[in-house]
Amino acid sequence: MSPDTPTAPPTPPEPPVTSIAGNTSIAGNTPPEFTAEGGDWSEVARELARLKEERVVVNMGPQHPSTHGVLRLILELDGERVTDTRVGVGYLHSGIEKSFEYRTWAQGVTLATRMDYVASMSNELAYVLAVEKLLGVEDQIPARAQLIRVLMAELSRVASHLIAVGTGGNELGGTTIMTVGFRSREEILKFVEAVTGLRMNNAYLRPGGVAQDVPPDALDLLRSGFPTILRGVSDLEDILSNNPIYRRRLKDIAYLDKSGCLALGITGPMLRATGTPFDLRKAAPYCGYETFEFDVPTEDSCDAFGRFMVRMREVRQSMRIVAQCIDRLAKTRGPVMIADRKIAWPASLSLGPDGQGQNPEHVALMNSGSMEALIHHVKLVTEGFSVPKGQVFSQTEHPKGVMGIHLVSDGGNRPHRVHVREPSFNNLQALAALCIGGTISDVIVSLASIDPVAGGVDR
Repeated sequence: MSPDTPTAPPTPPEPPVTSIAGNTSIAGNTPPEFTAEGGDWSEVARELARLKEERVVVNMGPQHPSTHGVLRLILELDGERVTDTRVGVGYLHSGIEKSFEYRTWAQGVTLATRMDYVASMSNELAYVLAVEKLLGVEDQIPARAQLIRVLMAELSRVASHLIAVGTGGNELGGTTIMTVGFRSREEILKFVEAVTGLRMNNAYLRPGGVAQDVPPDALDLLRSGFPTILRGVSDLEDILSNNPIYRRRLKDIAYLDKSGCLALGITGPMLRATGTPFDLRKAAPYCGYETFEFDVPTEDSCDAFGRFMVRMREVRQSMRIVAQCIDRLAKTRGPVMIADRKIAWPASLSLGPDGQGQNPEHVALMNSGSMEALIHHVKLVTEGFSVPKGQVFSQTEHPKGVMGIHLVSDGGNRPHRVHVREPSFNNLQALAALCIGGTISDVIVSLASIDPVAGGVDR
């Protein structure tokens, strides 16, 4: 090639290739492409591409104030209409069921009480009854302890229903509904604190009985709170049943009939709002419920209005049981813990200026007693008692429905396996059936009528 022969310009180098979120783009003027991927979103996107359709998918939660805690709802919309609903749980997962395996049988109460924190005593009752069934000591529980358990369980039911109706009303814009409900609930928490030293997460019910007796002045405090509680119930019933705006907002919304409830395993007020009077306190009594006079309220509307009305009527029936418990406690004396010292919690607790603690007289007795008694005391507190090999399934009527506890023992001092049939978790299965075909605003009503608590859902 001669020096005068023209040469081609040099070929520019290839621009670098950048990978961003699974896609590639050529560096230069072309903007990068981003792909947001996630379990639910990816599935929806692939389905839309296959069907060549356009849908609007929105998140309600997990931080939305309407979601009763940390709960995520994935809604598919056609305009204002909901065409599909999925529930995303697990944002409040605390590993309670697994944690049971690393605590003694008595310590497990402190975990059970934190599941549905709105109805903590009901959780405790279900757990201790299952432990006692596994031990085979159901018939050895003192009568006074059983009365106290029923008292606490029914007060827990009242407090839970007041939260359900109060927060449900607040989510619909009725702040007064919530303040009235919380005012009555406060009277219950005053009594619970006077007995246990805590307002919530009490760990008061124990295998074999209860942690300590109910002080006489605490019962007087509960009696004095009756007018406030019942007045709040009457106010809420007036708002629910007589307010035309509230009635129109709830009537014929979130419809689910008896067959739908049975197919999905729905229990509690949701099932009773279909006209089905199923209540384990009547169907399979425990703790002596068969000796109490009370009715099982039902409605036949199958909608959100009926569920709220069932809860309010159950509050009155629970207060009826509470009144019977107070009268019986005044006549029933005796211990509040099983006589078997190999199972009975060895401490004697009392309420002092610093809250719940050891009874000074009991401490003095232990220090002046035999060395063997002191050793037994320490070993029972630190190591706990052993439970024979086997497994049981025990059920109670929780405020939100049937609560089941499955316990498995390998013969040691800790559970080998604990699984809980938590009613909030089961009842959430119905949300799609309640919401599809309704509007976005009806989703709030539907969720409120279920009354889930994320602590129980994500246990």
